[in-house]
Formats: sequence, structure tokens, C-alpha cells
Amino acid sequence: MTDKQNTTRPDNLAWVAGSDAPEKCVLNLGFMPLTDSASLIVAATQGFAQPYGLTLDLQRQSSWATLRDKLLSGELDAAQALYGQVYGIELGIGGPDAEMAILMGLCQNGQAINLSEPLKRIGVTSSEALANHVHHGGARLTFAQTFPTGTHAMWLNYWLAAQGIHPLRDVDTVVVPPSQMVAHLKAARIDGFCAGGPWGALAVDQGQGFTLATSQMIWPDHPEKVMAVTREFAEQYPNTARALTMAVLEASRFIDASEENRHSTARLISGSDYVDVPLSAVEPRFLGHYQDGLGNAWEDQHPLRFFDGGQVNMPFLSDGIWFMTQFRRWGLLRDDPDYLAIARRVQRLDIYRAAAEALDIPVPDLMRSATLIDGRVWDGSDPAAYARSFPIHSLAGHARAIAL
Repeated sequence: MTDKQNTTRPDNLAWVAGSDAPEKCVLNLGFMPLTDSASLIVAATQGFAQPYGLTLDLQRQSSWATLRDKLLSGELDAAQALYGQVYGIELGIGGPDAEMAILMGLCQNGQAINLSEPLKRIGVTSSEALANHVHHGGARLTFAQTFPTGTHAMWLNYWLAAQGIHPLRDVDTVVVPPSQMVAHLKAARIDGFCAGGPWGALAVDQGQGFTLATSQMIWPDHPEKVMAVTREFAEQYPNTARALTMAVLEASRFIDASEENRHSTARLISGSDYVDVPLSAVEPRFLGHYQDGLGNAWEDQHPLRFFDGGQVNMPFLSDGIWFMTQFRRWGLLRDDPDYLAIARRVQRLDIYRAAAEALDIPVPDLMRSATLIDGRVWDGSDPAAYARSFPIHSLAGHARAIAL
């Protein structure tokens, strides 16, 4: 890795040995084999945790469900998690419920929707062609996402609906762990998927279809993965939670500080202990260089980001609320929750603010605004009305996805 001259640390870390010392110093940290686990890998292996009195024991997980179960049982102290997954657990949707806490955002952007090579061969290579296939006699399609309340389920649903395709009626949906997506595509068990990197790029590299859309096309600079702990952990070990947040903030800042840092990070995470894929499947999109498998290449204006002056890491209330509006839209919630109260409970702004301010990282407003692919503006206001505003929805039903 490159020397960490691009980061700054507070001169006075005396609190590590004082009353602000971490209550728990060795943490089991769960992650998935994904490119956007980079900040956790860098924090644990490149010397960012030790100055805060922490040792981070990275533990790779095989599926988001396994990661959830280990986090709730206490086998994992903290973990990379899907934004919506944390809120699904908090609300008891489709599995065990528990009181949860989000310490910080880990990344924005960088997910992909891929379609299969057979669809490419019959000319289904645009959103219009896909909608025509779905609505005019084409074989019924099966799409995979990674967790029923996760980000990929919500991006896939939102994108399909924006094309006039009802994601719960017009197509079938299954849950597949991200690292198994390419194999399922190759075996023709699925016709497309939404997942994080490197799996979209790897599918293209192996001739297994193409990337039709990126998540940043759906929502530029959208929220994605977060650092999650149980609320019990955050309350029992507040100094540890703050120290962990500071270590990962510094690692995030390091990754985004230069292209060389990105290169070295891509090389690190592609290794067998982490994502375990060829560097060629990680590095291009990690650096913002996209090619879709249809002959198109571009420099993405909203690439995978880990820091962006702290904008990536702020646990915006509006981000948490958005996922709950989509749960309501797709029938995962029968009634409107107290959106703001739940977001204030889950987003641990107190811990994040203390960590960010100690590192001189600006803390932005609690709400932010964005325009999504369908032209709708989301700014965190009136979530109940927002959830009801979509012409394609399942407000009266329940969304279900099965595991393969």
C-alpha cells in the first residue's frame, strides 16, 4: 500500500489510554467479498485501527443472511451491511428483529444491473427492449438480488418500475449471494441480477452478458453499504464504536485521496483473503472506468466512493427514511412507520459526529436531496406521501423472494 501521507491524525491520542479508551479492543468485523468492503479491509490491515487502540479481525461471510445472523448472535461485533438490511432487521421484516445502529456510511454508487448473454443474443440490450420483452410475449424472466430488504432489491425494484415493469408481478425475483451471481447466470438459473462489484464486471469479463444499468444511474451518489452494530453494542461500548468509526473514516479518506491509493487498494482487496477475483475484475470500475459488454465504455461521473469529504460517511436521516418508504411501497410494511423517529434511533449521529469532528471532517445537514431516474425528488420530507406517490407499487400486498 502507498504511504499514508495523504491522511491526518489528531496529535493527541492520549484518550486511547484514558477514560475514552475503547471498552473492547479486539473486534470481529464481518465483511462480504465485494469491492465496496475496501475501507474495512484497509482499516484492518494497513495500520488505521491500532492508533485508536483497536485490533480488527476481519471475517469474510458467504451471504448477507449469514452475516446478519452472526451480527445478531454477537459472533460478529460489527459488520459491513446493506443499508436497507439494517432497517429490515430493525423493523422485523422477513426474519429476526433486533434493535440496530448504523455508525457510518461506507460507500456510495458502484452497483450494477446485468442481463444474460441469451437476452443479449435476442436483442434485449436496452431498457425499452426489456420492457417490450416482458410485456409482449417474451419468456418470463427471473432476476436475482442479494437480500430481500437490501439495497440491491430496492435498486432492482426501482429501476424495473421506472421502465414500466412491475418487479413483483411482471418478473420473478430470487435471492442469491453476490459471489454466486455469475455462476447462476452461466447456468441459466437467472436472466439478470443486481449486485455490487466485482460481480457485474466479472460477468462481462467472462462473456456472461452485459451491464444494462448502474446504481448511480438510478440515484447519483446513493447510499449503499454501512457500518452496522446492534444497539446493545453501541450502548455497551460507546468508546469502541467511536474508535471504530474513526479508524474506518481515516481508511476511507486514504482510499479516495489519490489514484495511486485506489490502485493499491484494488490490488489489496482482490487478493484471496478478501474478494478473491482477478484484479482485472476489480480495478477498472474501482477507478471509475466502465465498459458494459455492449461495446460502450465511459468514465463514470459518479463512481464508487468511500469518502468525498465525509459526504459518503454521514448517516443522513433522509437516506434511512428512503429505504423505509420503499418497504412501504412494495408491501413489506402494511402501515406507515414513524419514519423520522426510527431513523433518528438507528442512525447514530452522536457517535458519527464525535468521530468526524475529532478528525476535522465536516458534518453536513441531517437531510439531503437527490433526483432519481424517474425524475422524482427525494429530500426526506413527507415520506408517507412519497411512498404512495408511485404509479407502480404493491402497497396492499407483501413482497416475497425465495432463496436458491
